[in-house]
Amino acid sequence: MSLTDKIDLLGNISPEEFMREYWQRKPLLIRQAFKNFELPISIANLKKLATQEDVESRFITRNDGDWKLKKGPISRTPSMQQNDWTLLVQSVDLHDDKVSEMAQLFRFVPDARFDDVMISLASKGGGVGPHFDTYDVFLLQGHGQRRWRISQQEDKTLIPDLPCRILQNFQVEQEWVLEPGDMLYLPPQCAHDGIAETDNCVTISFGFRTLSFANMVRGIFEAAADQVSVNSGLGSGVYSEPALSGFKVEGYYRDPGAPAVTTPAALPEAMITEALKAAQQIQFNADLASRFLGCWLTEPNQLAQFDFAEEEINIEDLPAETLLKTDRKTRMVYRGDQLFINGEAVPIPMNKVLQELADKRCLSAGYATSESDEDTFELLHRWIDDGWLVVA
Repeated sequence: MSLTDKIDLLGNISPEEFMREYWQRKPLLIRQAFKNFELPISIANLKKLATQEDVESRFITRNDGDWKLKKGPISRTPSMQQNDWTLLVQSVDLHDDKVSEMAQLFRFVPDARFDDVMISLASKGGGVGPHFDTYDVFLLQGHGQRRWRISQQEDKTLIPDLPCRILQNFQVEQEWVLEPGDMLYLPPQCAHDGIAETDNCVTISFGFRTLSFANMVRGIFEAAADQVSVNSGLGSGVYSEPALSGFKVEGYYRDPGAPAVTTPAALPEAMITEALKAAQQIQFNADLASRFLGCWLTEPNQLAQFDFAEEEINIEDLPAETLLKTDRKTRMVYRGDQLFINGEAVPIPMNKVLQELADKRCLSAGYATSESDEDTFELLHRWIDDGWLVVA
């Protein structure tokens, strides 16, 4: 029996109905979203990940209202006989294939929104306190039991001077105990508190990022500056290549006939006027926004490391049924004929081979060989060499 045979991810709700009625609107409890669920990663391996320098982890304890937070690496954790502790391991999908495969089940939400998979391990009574997040999250109970209490209260006041963001006046509105395979969806700003009811309590959190307009606007301005620079011969930046049309600014400031001045330190008003006039030549358009968002949203996690191919691989020499798969750390999004991968804008226009790879995260060697033009074929080989694409 395959994994998908045992999944009723959203209960009796279709992805279309979920996105329309629940996404960013209201919580949803799904009993037995994963039937007969088994952890995709062992507790021992989860603890081992937390000891590594290239893995983000945290350790939280509570003792009579005294909260303590330690950032990883976490060399060891207490016995399960000691209550009220929690180990949190971020971005487990970057380090474990099975966890990464589970994240693919949520691709009815655009990839541009996906952040990471966090897994928590707690002793009885463990938790991080009542809090709220700015992102959407699916909380899957993996092992043991956890009691979830939630509230859509307006009061977001936090207790001051604590290492954790804990609500001061948490008012419980709904409450459930989740068993392995049960899942709870929470929209942004929904206050929640999860408390382990058993030892070895494991919760798997699939998080979807929230994008602030301030960050998006700042990024679009950065992309515009890079485009002006590369189009006007002033150098290049992160968002420069390939160059977009419409961002070349020509000419020089001139002031023939300007009067003599008696206040030489004063900034000339004509200079201000002409500078603004030149800036208004720049048109902020969808291509520019796509350039920033595509590069930004596919930028690999700062702790992600790709393994370069150990030997040269020629796709045309592989059996036709061989799969070429994106590495679990690879991120791809596209818009129109623009494709972005791991923080880069692809220098050739989007085509059906690249779209197949982006949407399905894999393609057959036979399809790649028969349908790729020379530029696409060269690109696929480069990605294999860089470890962005792997031969399954």
